[in-house]
Amino acid sequence: MKKSIIQIISVATALFVAGCESAHDHGPYLAQTPKTPAYESTEPVVLLDPGVQHSVTYTAVNARTLDDGRLETVVQLRNRENRRIEVQANCVFKDVNGVSTGDETPFQTVILTENATEHVKFVSLNDKAKRYTIRVRQAR
Repeated sequence: MKKSIIQIISVATALFVAGCESAHDHGPYLAQTPKTPAYESTEPVVLLDPGVQHSVTYTAVNARTLDDGRLETVVQLRNRENRRIEVQANCVFKDVNGVSTGDETPFQTVILTENATEHVKFVSLNDKAKRYTIRVRQAR
């Protein structure tokens, strides 16, 4: 009995020590460079997936400051195909430095009929918003 307990403790200790050792961990690492540019930091409208990129474009984006200081944006989304499609759009409002103010609208469904253009409007919740990114994705 003593011999089996000693063997169990020896095996458990060996497994514990082996589990803690790692030949691959050599300290801090640099951040990986993304494969695509940071479009959400530079472009007013971002298409989030290849299907939307093929089917949708935008013809205009207008922004204005309302009387109470909030930012209103309107984007004109255009269907490039001869079929009806459904997409979802939202807006991330940012401060003057391009940092999110925490004001992000929920995704709303937009139905685009054949070769049609639809206006989608977003309004920030507070007066901190000075910039924005409108994101468009396929409807789920």
